[in-house]
Amino acid sequence: MGKTAWWSIMSITVRKARLEDAAGIYAVEQESFSVPWSLTSIQHELAHSDLTTYYVLEDDMGTIAGYAGLWHVVDEGQITNIALLKTYRRQGYGEHLLRVLMEDAWKNNCMNIFLEVRFSNIAALALYKKLGYKIISVRKQYYSKPVEDAYVMNCKKETYQQVGQ
Repeated sequence: MGKTAWWSIMSITVRKARLEDAAGIYAVEQESFSVPWSLTSIQHELAHSDLTTYYVLEDDMGTIAGYAGLWHVVDEGQITNIALLKTYRRQGYGEHLLRVLMEDAWKNNCMNIFLEVRFSNIAALALYKKLGYKIISVRKQYYSKPVEDAYVMNCKKETYQQVGQ
């Protein structure tokens, strides 16, 4: 009898976040950030969908594997956070999640999207630059644990469209 190869192909879904996703998002926060948002803060964000947009990355077992959020103010967006569980990183999921979030923002009349990123987060910086973000300023000692400066980056709708999809 020959050997049988077994493998599993996992399906991943990106969808709008719901209030009941708060605990899953909180789990991603705790694994991803040295100063995670509280569960109460996440619940507050999800409950105010008139001002916020959140998407989750969900695997076929229903696990929230990542999330991305944005505050929408007039014609500008501010990315609040984007994070993935460690086992889902460096596989293209973060880029996919970010593109879905950005395209939703463009569709909802955002003309610019801003974000902050740690100086040391080389992978995130590369992704943001790939999608058309430009460094516009520095926020000194923006992050704690460890204390680190942040780049403020901006992507204009027309720049994103020019870099291709």
